[in-house]
Amino acid sequence: MNSRSDEYFLDPRAVRHAFDRASREYDTAAVVAREVGSRLLERLDVVRMQPARILDLGAGTGQASRSLKQRYRAAQVIALDLSQAMLRASRRQQGLLRRFQRAAADAHRLPIRTGSIDLVFSNLMLQWCHDPDAVFREVRRVLKPQGLFIFTTLGPDTLQELRSAWRAVDGHIHVHRFIDMHDLGDALMRARFADPVMDMERLSITYPDLDALLRDLRMGGAGNIAQGRLRGLTGRSRFQAVRVHEALALRKGVLPVSVELVYGQAWAGEPIPERPPDPEFRIPIQAIGRRNRRA
Repeated sequence: MNSRSDEYFLDPRAVRHAFDRASREYDTAAVVAREVGSRLLERLDVVRMQPARILDLGAGTGQASRSLKQRYRAAQVIALDLSQAMLRASRRQQGLLRRFQRAAADAHRLPIRTGSIDLVFSNLMLQWCHDPDAVFREVRRVLKPQGLFIFTTLGPDTLQELRSAWRAVDGHIHVHRFIDMHDLGDALMRARFADPVMDMERLSITYPDLDALLRDLRMGGAGNIAQGRLRGLTGRSRFQAVRVHEALALRKGVLPVSVELVYGQAWAGEPIPERPPDPEFRIPIQAIGRRNRRA
């Protein structure tokens, strides 16, 4: 589908801007992301490998990058994210024994040499990508033969309560589209991954009210940036209607919010031809530090 006709299209520039704005408060709000990241790291306990080079794809403020460096002390860890501000914030995770490199780039076009990475780790990044097939092809390209791709993303039932509440008010896009686990598995096969394994679990996160939920989404960079969203300020009457609808779902004074968590794991097979270089916007790692010092 052409991106201009897709109401759910996520413009990478809007994604970058949202997370740039959220970078200062992200670690405070991203409780779910930290928990999910810990669960994904635990899945590496049963994987027998000692990767030399690791890519933390969608690294954000670098919490998983730090944990990966602690787990694989001899490995080179690269924290890659679309948001330069998030990467600048990741300096807080650096230390003498847990240093990792940082690079700002789009996951759809990775500035990394073909067949150079042993492990690609990605926690809750894929739902921000408008073309998961392109991301999977790039991950497959940069992995060495027998390299591992392990990731989490959000499934279709995520925020279903909020989606339902808004649907009762108007027909605009208020909650992003999340891809089904089986469709992601098919996309991994199209990208020529071997032995993809997909599974899912459901979480229920409780909030005191709708305002607390929306505040957490905003602070975590997860506000609505879909192309078909209602532009401009949302009217007070609309918000009030959503609050009334959502009040019906309150149970014992708390608002339960669904999170469908999708896990994926796949291995790279034989090497694939390297694609020719193309002009693109890339930020050297060193530039991130220089820009921060001038601020």
